[in-house]
Amino acid sequence: MFGQSVLIEAESFDQRGGWKLDTQFIREMGSPYLLAHGLGTPVADATAKVAFPETGEYKVFVRTKDWVARWNAPGAPGRFQLLVNDKPLGETFGAQGAKWAWQAGGTVQIDAKEVELKLHDLTGFDGRCDAIFFTKEDATPPNESAILPAWRSRLLGLKEKPTEKSGYDLVVVGGGYAGMGAALSAARMGCKVALIQDRPVLGGNGSSEVRVWAMGNIRRGKFPRVGEIIEEFSDHAKKSPGTYEEFGDAKKEAVVRAEPNIDLFLNHHAYQVDMDGEKKIAGVYAFDTRTSEQKRFTGKLYVDCTGHGTIGFLAGADFDMAEKGRMGMSNMWAWDEADKPREFPATPWALDLTMKDFPYPRDHHGQWFWESGFDKDAIGDAEGIRDWNLRAVYGAFNAMKNKDGADKHAPAYLTWVAYVGGPRESRLLQGDIVLNQDDIISKRDFSDGCVPSTWSIDLHYPKKQFAEKFPDNPFISIAVHDQRVDRNFGYPVPYRCFYSRNIDNLFMAGRCISVDHEALGTVRVMKTCGMMGEVVGKAASICATYDCTPREVYERYWPEMDTLLKLPGKAHRADLNDEIEIPDDIPALAGPLGPPTGLDPNKLDGTVVDDAEAERIGNWNGGTGLKGYVGYGYLYAGGDSGGAVRFAIEAPESGVYDVRFAYQPHENRGKTVPVMVETKNDRLEVKINQQKDPPIEGGFISLGELQLDKGEVVTIVVATAGAGGTVHADAVQLVPTKK
Repeated sequence: MFGQSVLIEAESFDQRGGWKLDTQFIREMGSPYLLAHGLGTPVADATAKVAFPETGEYKVFVRTKDWVARWNAPGAPGRFQLLVNDKPLGETFGAQGAKWAWQAGGTVQIDAKEVELKLHDLTGFDGRCDAIFFTKEDATPPNESAILPAWRSRLLGLKEKPTEKSGYDLVVVGGGYAGMGAALSAARMGCKVALIQDRPVLGGNGSSEVRVWAMGNIRRGKFPRVGEIIEEFSDHAKKSPGTYEEFGDAKKEAVVRAEPNIDLFLNHHAYQVDMDGEKKIAGVYAFDTRTSEQKRFTGKLYVDCTGHGTIGFLAGADFDMAEKGRMGMSNMWAWDEADKPREFPATPWALDLTMKDFPYPRDHHGQWFWESGFDKDAIGDAEGIRDWNLRAVYGAFNAMKNKDGADKHAPAYLTWVAYVGGPRESRLLQGDIVLNQDDIISKRDFSDGCVPSTWSIDLHYPKKQFAEKFPDNPFISIAVHDQRVDRNFGYPVPYRCFYSRNIDNLFMAGRCISVDHEALGTVRVMKTCGMMGEVVGKAASICATYDCTPREVYERYWPEMDTLLKLPGKAHRADLNDEIEIPDDIPALAGPLGPPTGLDPNKLDGTVVDDAEAERIGNWNGGTGLKGYVGYGYLYAGGDSGGAVRFAIEAPESGVYDVRFAYQPHENRGKTVPVMVETKNDRLEVKINQQKDPPIEGGFISLGELQLDKGEVVTIVVATAGAGGTVHADAVQLVPTKK
């Protein structure tokens, strides 16, 4: 409030009702805003009590937009009203203008110095309001997209200088898996940490807002303790998108708040840095996205976990961003079926789709491949990419409900559509090493390799089958996998990818690290990003202890770093000068291949050899989709493909053993899979029908009993020749029957 004018930021409303606080596009349009995301049902009103300097007649302006107007789409789905003391203004908002602008709302008589405002949604289809301006002056408010411009700050009564938040060893910007890993790791090593997150929940793409399940294997490779921290808060969603409950937002926050060395700042958007010279960050500015209160965070070190490399960009860090062919943003969705027909409004403003124009959302959910923005501006036009995705989702569901899918979907209704996008690729900050695809495929050995990347090189492209109708902006993707990544041991990503080559006190973790486009395809999944954070947190403790740069950790203090990376994730100290304590409840040390993701071979009867230790002949694929497997997964190959798998298993003592073989049954399996068993004295061949369930616990079938000497090796060969279908190989087992 200033003079004869009053500014109300929509995010400051006392009660938001069903409106969502959207903070994704502050760098584009200057502010958070409220979004009426009701999936076609108008949301409950947002309300605010507002004080006026005096009564009288005021002009009214609302900053909003018609979010589909840029595509000349009909219907203005984002319409809403502004109510003053329950009386709607004559103007309907959100129905004009393709860009954010102040829409005139006429005049209103204010008869008391406090009034109640309401944002009243009319459609449930993503109307949006940034701010409301009342004035007696003969002027239109400036339509600036700068963050907290001077006139807004003055009207809001904000302090000229931000509140200082100082004394930190590490300032972490971004609260996804990478940021959480960095904050927890550094705090447990005695660092004082500020963790800044621009959303109300932690987890980033792995939160309930986006619902991408956590992929990437942890606790393996050179440093199998790395990943133990991530395991403490990682989701266990059964599919992607999963349910709200599966992503455990409250659990993530509780794990962070349990650390006394972490100050957590949710709902804070970092928007500016200041520098000490050209190569050192002196402070990061952030504002509370609910109140606009500004804070300045100062620390010895900073880590960019924003995904977009925002802090590095603001600091002048070297970065790269592919001009074409970038991976896009996904907005996943889910639907269900009621016990009676449900209506869904027609969506003439959405993409004009029929059932053949998109992949059917099986199992009631639209998955990761609802993705667009491949060659669009992933930072400057992120809102447009998200909105295009929304038009695609609503257009598809309209086809299911109101067009050629209507006969089969009368009871269908939307249960969830992500309004927070899941981006994959933008800025890549440059470190002393820029990891590339050849490094990974050739298994180039860097002395500081430390984070095991186990995901395939997974790159996304528009899927041609669904791109014909909208060739300039396809909305369905296909993943192309280079499977030459060791998915068990993992490729050890070097530490030198985790700090800036030209900003001396800047780390990075997550999908903005120092890799090229192809290498990003394997390192970008969330558990892998989280492990980067764990490594950075420990490196930050060395920097804080020795007053050195991230680069010097590699050049001068790598033996100390090696020691820290071998510590359990729960190891801790209250201060950098304290002794490190190891609690009693630490996980067992995993091996180079990590903890088993299936049945633990060490807990099964007798002696077990997993397929990970077998010799492969020909082309075999690894899989984990059929649950109940032994160890880390299983192998499968086409019938008559010329392939074979050779297991070697040693008898621990002399005696008679039941020789067993494990597989996962499926209707596409061979009915006559040949399995050859050979010892120094015996040779036998068994034909197995792998369409039938194996009769022994753990998925095993007996191949016969053999008399074996201590140390005698049994060779078991599973072949594809004459199998009559796909061949599956999981494990072999020796179980003693009698001495």
